[in-house]
Amino acid sequence: MTQINSKIPEGPLAEKWTNYKDHQKLVNPANKRHLDIIVVGTGLAGASAAASLGELGFNVLNFCIQDSPRRAHSIAAQGGINAAKNYQNDGDSVYRLFYDTIKGGDYRAREANVYRLAEISNDIIDLSVAQGVPFAREYGGLLDNRSFGGAQVSRTFYARGQTGQQLLVGAYSALSRAIHKGQVKMYTRREMLDLIVIDGRARGIIVRNLVTGKIERYAAHAVVVATGGYGNTYFLSTNAMSSNGSAAWQCYKKGAYFANPCMTQIHPTCIPVQGEFQSKLTLMSESLRNDGRIWVPKKKEDAEAIRAGKLKPTDIKEEDRDYYLERRYPAYGNLVPRDVASRAAKERCDAGYGVGPTGYAVYLDFSDAIKRLGKSVIEEKYGNLFQMYKKIMNEDPYETPMMIYPAIHYTMGGIWVDYELMTSIPGLFAIGEANFSDHGANRLGASALMQGLADGYFILPYTMQNYLADQIQVPRFDTNRPEFDEAEKGIEERISKLMHINGKHSVDYFHKKLGHIMWEYVGMSRSAEGLKFALKEIKALKKEFWTDVRIPGTEETVNPELEKALRLADFFEIGELIALDALHREESCGGHFRSEYQTPDGEALRNDEEFSFVSCWEYQGEDKEPILHKEPLNYQFVVPQQRNYKS
Repeated sequence: MTQINSKIPEGPLAEKWTNYKDHQKLVNPANKRHLDIIVVGTGLAGASAAASLGELGFNVLNFCIQDSPRRAHSIAAQGGINAAKNYQNDGDSVYRLFYDTIKGGDYRAREANVYRLAEISNDIIDLSVAQGVPFAREYGGLLDNRSFGGAQVSRTFYARGQTGQQLLVGAYSALSRAIHKGQVKMYTRREMLDLIVIDGRARGIIVRNLVTGKIERYAAHAVVVATGGYGNTYFLSTNAMSSNGSAAWQCYKKGAYFANPCMTQIHPTCIPVQGEFQSKLTLMSESLRNDGRIWVPKKKEDAEAIRAGKLKPTDIKEEDRDYYLERRYPAYGNLVPRDVASRAAKERCDAGYGVGPTGYAVYLDFSDAIKRLGKSVIEEKYGNLFQMYKKIMNEDPYETPMMIYPAIHYTMGGIWVDYELMTSIPGLFAIGEANFSDHGANRLGASALMQGLADGYFILPYTMQNYLADQIQVPRFDTNRPEFDEAEKGIEERISKLMHINGKHSVDYFHKKLGHIMWEYVGMSRSAEGLKFALKEIKALKKEFWTDVRIPGTEETVNPELEKALRLADFFEIGELIALDALHREESCGGHFRSEYQTPDGEALRNDEEFSFVSCWEYQGEDKEPILHKEPLNYQFVVPQQRNYKS
């Protein structure tokens, strides 16, 4: 079996990153300008990496699927970013942030990577402040913090409900400076369709110009993929419509391992589905769980009356409300991790206590907080989120409780990377949500922004030099090489095949069907029987798609339906791998919940003896089952134990 080398440095946990930096190879400043780096993606991870590598002196080519980096999906992150500053003096530390992240991920992440993330977190805040990010401040001028799920301390820095947007503005300003100085060349409205591997190393990409339809070739000494996750496989998710897993998937098909694909996160505070024509879901920030209390009626007849429109939530007396998270998890209450809160909401709704027209919703109530703090304080904290909810639901959350329900939000799985963030293909790096690295089986709230910026600003600029140190001897590559010819030919054939099917149904028709299969059988709760059924259904649906999809327009111009079709073709394959990985992992951990493996009180039941490893899947070809490689998770500094959020 292939040995997985994660390249974790020796030494004490708190010294690993320092020791690595002290002994890594460096690139001479005069040589950096002769080395080309491709960065695919312009969200927080991609923008920060491109800006940092450009500032160091490398020649950076940055590819953006949107018309501007400021439209990256990172803008949608609302609640905050974690760091171990301990401004509240409530007992926080780098180690506690590390431990909460390991525990929140249900002991399925690497110790060394997670500790490094916690260690770097404080530097991210300092850098962001220097960039002008308008974090909330207390009266005395110190940065303010609030609580988030999975922690008993206040360590989340925030800018109202616009933290992602403000951090992206900071990263974009750094990127714009590098573009102005000629350190970074920006290519907008391009989508990566293939990876070029020459002599076993990543040396370039093939993109489609989304305006002209032309296929373009680009070469470099190294490639960085920062294209986010694959949550849109489920169709309805909180992800932006352009978010997709296609770039990462093409890397997988060229030899990069895909790790832990079944680790998908369900966010507990999303606005429920409103109708069958809905194309995406809207996230309500997890920060709302600081002051909002989650409940359902204690009596089924009250829930039924609410669903029928005969009762309003404000009609339910306090003694008739079940604050089920506070009841089940007294130590953490409404701030339990996302996977725990999501399953609890599903359990209540499945038991018949759900509210809203469909019965698949619970209440998030701010009446106690408004009475205690005053409406003006709540408005200052969450005003923009309340406005967004009112616009979508036509209800005032200051007067009546919000309705929320879990939805697909984030993917902890992704391209496998080692400690240096390099994939199993030399010269190919993956950062941010595109890799599997730091969150294990469940991501704590406010940690996505932390990882994206840590990877882009503080980790990749170091680790990449270790790879590039001897690449100055490699001349720049000609894009006329046969590897580029072969890749472009394959893409053109794929596009031509799609355009000439001329079937009866739209791309969305098939995507909705795939999403239904994924949500019902590969969603919050999974079983062996359901996963086997899902695999069978996905294969059948994929076959139908390739014989009956209809794509209007042509490939020589702007064609959003063609874009969606290319991504959906990948989603079918990604969905299969998610289900296969979930079927193979016979345990419950974090976001992966197998109904056969749970404690007597319905919590996730891990099997550390058999499944304490990272699942690394290696592509074997079309319609062939991939090979599973295992990276053991050997914990030296923490003791894995059953998660307990009750005491």
